Amino acid sequence: MQLVEKKIVNITKAIIDQNGLLLIDFIFRGFHNSTVIEVYVDGEKGVSVEDCAKVSREINELIEAENLIESAYRLEVSSPGVDKPLVFLKQFTKHINRNFDLQLAEESGTNKKVVGKLLAVEGENLIFLIHQKEVVVPFNKIKKAKVIISFS
Repeated sequence: MQLVEKKIVNITKAIIDQNGLLLIDFIFRGFHNSTVIEVYVDGEKGVSVEDCAKVSREINELIEAENLIESAYRLEVSSPGVDKPLVFLKQFTKHINRNFDLQLAEESGTNKKVVGKLLAVEGENLIFLIHQKEVVVPFNKIKKAKVIISFS
């Protein structure tokens, strides 16, 4: 990671933390006059357009103040969208009563794929309804979790 990119990542993390949000992904791409910075944020209760705009303004102000990028660049701040897996335990609370595609770590070292409905979050554990049974899943056993979108 280049020095400029590292500085922008650190600025971004600090601003996102100050706004009570979570940094889900950071992508720095392009060259010279076509640099693109993509920042994906989420929150325990979701993220609004206003949250994204505020974070974008604050990041942009610091990039400009420190003259980190001398040429034109594009900064995009948005929520991760439905296709991105959940990364942090805090993201699950707002998805109670929704169905998930899960990949769970097994003791054998393999991953088990299951579909379950999130019933509750208790500390570091998530309670899912899987095959009509309540199953306690420690957060650290979840390798991948994606919300299943239903239009019913």
